[in-house]
Amino acid sequence: MKSCMEPKAGRGGRALLSGILRCRRCGRMVHVSYGGVRRAVVRYHCRGAHLNHGEGRCISFGALRVDETVAREVLGAISGNAVKAALDAAEQLRRQQEEQKNVVRLEVEQAQYEARVAARRYEACDPENRLVAAELEVRWNAALEKVRELKERLEKFDLENRTTPVPDQAVLMSLAQDLPAVWNSPAADMRLKQRIIHILVEEIVADVDEDNQEIVLLVRWAGGRHSELRVKKNGSGKHRRCTSLEAIEVIRQMAATFPDEQIASTLNRLGLRTGSGNNWTESRVCWARRYHQLSVFDPAQRAQEVTLEESAHRLGMSASSVRRMIEQKKLPAHQVVPCSPCQIPGEALDSELVRRTVINIKNRVRAPRTLDAVEQQAMFSEV
Repeated sequence: MKSCMEPKAGRGGRALLSGILRCRRCGRMVHVSYGGVRRAVVRYHCRGAHLNHGEGRCISFGALRVDETVAREVLGAISGNAVKAALDAAEQLRRQQEEQKNVVRLEVEQAQYEARVAARRYEACDPENRLVAAELEVRWNAALEKVRELKERLEKFDLENRTTPVPDQAVLMSLAQDLPAVWNSPAADMRLKQRIIHILVEEIVADVDEDNQEIVLLVRWAGGRHSELRVKKNGSGKHRRCTSLEAIEVIRQMAATFPDEQIASTLNRLGLRTGSGNNWTESRVCWARRYHQLSVFDPAQRAQEVTLEESAHRLGMSASSVRRMIEQKKLPAHQVVPCSPCQIPGEALDSELVRRTVINIKNRVRAPRTLDAVEQQAMFSEV
């Protein structure tokens, strides 16, 4: 491998972790592939052994959930607390550099003092005494050479530690709060996102836990720390927009006795959504029923039962009056699932109790209220 198996730089594309993923099983860098309509489906897979030795692929998983999970961790890492910690670290580093610079500056001052002392000694020497004058001249030159070296060291230190001024903390905090919106914007440059990931993360080692259907990511951060992330992996034949099992069970129980329109209303009242997060409609219920091969609505199965609205029409009353009769246990009714239409036996509408109750309601005759046990006990105690 000419690259020595090192992570690659981000070069754009739809894969956020391109060039930074490594296979845990074989140690090779993970490849990126694009498929689907308009090449919009991104997948990560290790095929180094397949290309080099004709062996099978180690791991393969979709990029959508993995990219979202890593992006969420990165955004959390550069949130408000992280920005404050980074500012504190930058300030501490600045103080350390200033202390080191002061040490070098003091060495320069000491060397300049020693050079001036050597110069005065040389000037005070008798020129006739050539042996002493030569020795003092050598010492003076050595002191001047030391001053020159220390000045060059000070200039080099300034060049190596030249940093831009740290922005204001309030500005950075506001930018950290707006970062998630900017990150998730469709206009955000993917290459810039990849560059941010590569700054904070050195490498991500990926593996697939087949038993738990999870993608295991070992993130090696730039500071040397490690963290493990587990991302749910779709099973065979499933995708992230699958309809929930709860919604399918409601459709299964209501499919034979209710039309698709009433099933859709029940699902919406229960707060259930489609796999794409939309409300249910008659056509969507029809598609789900056909896909899962559920029963078709058969009016003959409801011949002996009527709904609340049909009962109100047959009795010549309002639906609220029929509902009140059901609450008072004068009219039997049941529901297949919560929030589904009430199913009332047809023969119950012809019972003596129901006919008498309907007549009283139409004639505005109120039945005497039955006292409960507490009220009866209170009345007897007064007597």
